[in-house]
Amino acid sequence: MDPSSAGAGGNSLASASCGDAQNRRVCYFYDPEVGNYYYGQGHPMKPHRVRMTHALLAHYGLLAPAKMQVLRPLPARDRDLCRFHSDDYVAFLRAVTPETQFDQIRSLRRFNVGEDCPVFDGLYAYCQTYAGASVGAAVKLNHGTHDIAINWSGGLHHAKKSEASGFCYVNDIVLAILELLKLHERVLYIDIDIHHGDGVEEAFYTTNRVMTVSFHKFGDYFPGTGDIRDIGYSEGKYYCLNVPLDDGIDDDSYQSIFKPIIGKVMEMYRPGAVVLQCGADSLSGTSVATAMTGVALGEELREKLPYNEYYEYFGPEYSLYVAASNMENRNTNKQLEEIKCNILDNLSKLQHAPSVQFEERIPETKLPEPDEDQDDPDERHDPDSDMLLDDHKPMGHSARSLIHNIGVKREITETETKDQTADANSMAINAPGNAKNEPGSSL
Repeated sequence: MDPSSAGAGGNSLASASCGDAQNRRVCYFYDPEVGNYYYGQGHPMKPHRVRMTHALLAHYGLLAPAKMQVLRPLPARDRDLCRFHSDDYVAFLRAVTPETQFDQIRSLRRFNVGEDCPVFDGLYAYCQTYAGASVGAAVKLNHGTHDIAINWSGGLHHAKKSEASGFCYVNDIVLAILELLKLHERVLYIDIDIHHGDGVEEAFYTTNRVMTVSFHKFGDYFPGTGDIRDIGYSEGKYYCLNVPLDDGIDDDSYQSIFKPIIGKVMEMYRPGAVVLQCGADSLSGTSVATAMTGVALGEELREKLPYNEYYEYFGPEYSLYVAASNMENRNTNKQLEEIKCNILDNLSKLQHAPSVQFEERIPETKLPEPDEDQDDPDERHDPDSDMLLDDHKPMGHSARSLIHNIGVKREITETETKDQTADANSMAINAPGNAKNEPGSSL
């Protein structure tokens, strides 16, 4: 993304940051196995939706090589996941199975694995798949081969360093941002899921190298965080922005607050890369992943859905777009104006584009291979193939400190919080959420 072209309006992140739509270099990560994972009967998180999205993209003709490059992700390894998550948590995810979980009751409680985040067959392989896709997307952006990288299976923004949360086990967004920080001084994270992006915010709460901006429903609602007064801490103060909204916000109201805030963020922060989490659960209903892929490619998609193997799932409208909800908009113009003014006031306290001790270098992480088996999507890559991260080379001082300080937000005292109250060259897109706290997208 070219931050200088964003403009004050912030009308379209993709158009503003990645130039002419027809000239954008877009890649899309998809593993045909991802739709096979099953959280359990009645669970609102359904990875099968990713397969449905892929079918729609295919029948809209968006998977053609002339449109974008389709890649099968390399699975993330233990060491990749441990760049953010604790060793014992990753070891637990790798070892636990539906058959052995009841012998590990203490660990289940410790790592918050249970009803919302159940143990199911292939759990660890599922985490490796969606995390590998997001990290792979970041690698593509770092190498400069693409302007936009998409992973509709990712965006699991609730996962913590040593804890599952909100259907999320591994925080692929944090891992992707850490990868982007190898090359970029500043990374902007935007979260439009209906639920607050608490896991990503917590990870980068004390650094100015990542700015987190979350638009979400706030109040008696999961995860219960994301107060407008939560603004970051230490070097990260004012680099955390929370936009708390009420039920029923409509398109005009949303744009009235989104455009000026993101426009000012781009002007003040000037990120080298943008990570966008596109949670579909903030919408009244749409095939959001398909529509956003079309936007990224500069393609206008016909409203009537093309016939596909999952056509009946989209009835009775069979339309790419769903009529607006008749829910009452409880966000008054006065409330939205107050929120906007508060956020813009915080942004005014920032120094323009903070500098860090930083030495740009060519990333050495291995690039994922093109999906040569696209015509036979059931054929997997060699399971022994792996993503090689250059962990043997030290990161810059700021990046090391950033990883070391992850989780500091939890240690901030209530007194300190009250004291605070007193007082891109590339874009990544992640997957759509849907239900109570189903995650959305991010690279």
